[in-house]
Amino acid sequence: MRFQHADGTTVHLAYCSNVHQAEDVDGVVAQLAAYAEPVRESLDAGLLGIGLWLARDVVTELSARPDAVRRLRTELTARGLETVTLNAFPYGGFHREVVKKDVYLPDWGDPARLRYTVDCARVLAGLLPDDIRRGSVSTLPLAWRTPWPADRRDSARRALDQLAAELAELERESGRTIRVGFEPEPGCLVENTVQAARELGGVDPERLGICLDTCHLAVQFEEPAAALRRLADAGLPVVKVQASSALQADDPADPGARRALARFAEPCFLHQTRTAPGGAVTGVDDLPEALAGGLDPGSPWRVHFHAPLHAQPEPPLRTTAPELTAALGELLGGPQALCDHIEVETYTWSVLPEHLRPHDREGLVAGLAAELAWTRDRFEELGLKPLTRTEPVS
Repeated sequence: MRFQHADGTTVHLAYCSNVHQAEDVDGVVAQLAAYAEPVRESLDAGLLGIGLWLARDVVTELSARPDAVRRLRTELTARGLETVTLNAFPYGGFHREVVKKDVYLPDWGDPARLRYTVDCARVLAGLLPDDIRRGSVSTLPLAWRTPWPADRRDSARRALDQLAAELAELERESGRTIRVGFEPEPGCLVENTVQAARELGGVDPERLGICLDTCHLAVQFEEPAAALRRLADAGLPVVKVQASSALQADDPADPGARRALARFAEPCFLHQTRTAPGGAVTGVDDLPEALAGGLDPGSPWRVHFHAPLHAQPEPPLRTTAPELTAALGELLGGPQALCDHIEVETYTWSVLPEHLRPHDREGLVAGLAAELAWTRDRFEELGLKPLTRTEPVS
């Protein structure tokens, strides 16, 4: 979906396809028919954005076959869909039974990460609609925090310089600007905007910047306005936003809250958990560790579990939807739009507690549509105006 900000900027709203399992081109095309097009129809939207996750094997296939890129673009257009952003954080295997820390591999110290990201950028340049000149790709925040010796840090920095150079060459070849956003995440080398400014400051701001995930921002107890000022001061543009909510337990010592949290402790993904007594953020790498006594229960906990945007869990838990709303206000509620690519990224539908998760295709379609409708309502509250498919973009 497209919206117009008061400053004339066209703001794109999409949902991320990493919620769907597909690691070949045929599987990605099948997703469009099974999920994305029905979501668009459910919303009665003339045009729906989908932020594609293309695993390494898919990108390899698309890179080797220009006809496959044309086929995918044709399928998107025919179904009333468009892609202006890719999620290139997971490299592959994102729907295995256990993912955990493997999602951070290969990291930016490994040449494979650079090659995958550049290939994603080239594919995206071929998928962009005719009237869109700029796309975005999100990636991991360099690496998990350990191990990260000096030689690996140096390799990563050289890779970022090479990335910027190859993105500039892609623009000369294609006429399309593709920017890459590094996504701060709890537990990683860059887990907040302070570390982003330290580790990523000085990169090419025309090509590289930040993908701001609002779940991660909340888990780290970062205040949106201060975080955005910090990034601006470091010369780091927000090239993409992932609209997402975390879980929150206001009183994690409460037995009811602990029982409720335990239902979200599952074996597939990491659910980093943080607390901030007196403003000092501390945490552990996974929710079971927190529940086992690894985290102080004397102040609220926030859990890296992407919760559906439109719904609250059963009390006494809640989500950080108010923090998400505040972040959207800072990004889009002022005289200038601070980002134009917003992607709803709730990839955890299949690992929600049994009584909350969708159990068939129709249930997931309904949930994705409800999240987008919730976000659309927030946009309109901020004064953004929906654009029809035929209106020009800026």
